[in-house]
Amino acid sequence: MTIENLPAINATLNGIAGVLLFCGWWAIKKKKNPQLHRAFMGAALVSSALFLTCYLYYHYNAGAMTKFTPEGLIRYVYFTILATHVPLAALMVPFILAAVWFAARKQFDRHVKIVRWLWPVWMYVSVTGVIIYIMLYHLQ
Repeated sequence: MTIENLPAINATLNGIAGVLLFCGWWAIKKKKNPQLHRAFMGAALVSSALFLTCYLYYHYNAGAMTKFTPEGLIRYVYFTILATHVPLAALMVPFILAAVWFAARKQFDRHVKIVRWLWPVWMYVSVTGVIIYIMLYHLQ
């Protein structure tokens, strides 16, 4: 494996996190199974943490940023997605930690207050991370 493989690995980890987030939602909302929910959400947390580690390592070591070169409407779509993805990704980290903290302390009322809006944001960031990868590495 080389540093050039990390963007694909990052996209894969984002995609896995998205699937696990959906499964965690399904486990608690449809199956009413807290243990299964906890397992899926813990795995989503691990996948996202691995993503963040690989992402930071890649950008620390890769040097120049990859530029998005296509012109026209696709360029506006790409930068609109990127402009929402990046700040949401940065903002959600402390809220994920707070949600985990409240769940671990069995303060489920506080946990639910956070995850009502955190879950869709985390899902959005996971899915748009894959979309950004596809647009950046496969549409140029």
